[in-house]
Amino acid sequence: MERDRHKQLTEHTAKVNREKKTLQLTKTLRTEVEIGATGTQRYRIKKGPNKGKIL
Repeated sequence: MERDRHKQLTEHTAKVNREKKTLQLTKTLRTEVEIGATGTQRYRIKKGPNKGKIL
């Protein structure tokens, strides 16, 4: 019985740590989009083959 509880607790802590890490990464890796910076209220693509295109 004790091993089962230990396994449940370790799996739970691993799950909580994984969720915390994903939340932290989504907060730090999110980039802001400049809206209205170039005189338009639409999105301007900054990288890739469609660079400079306004959507």
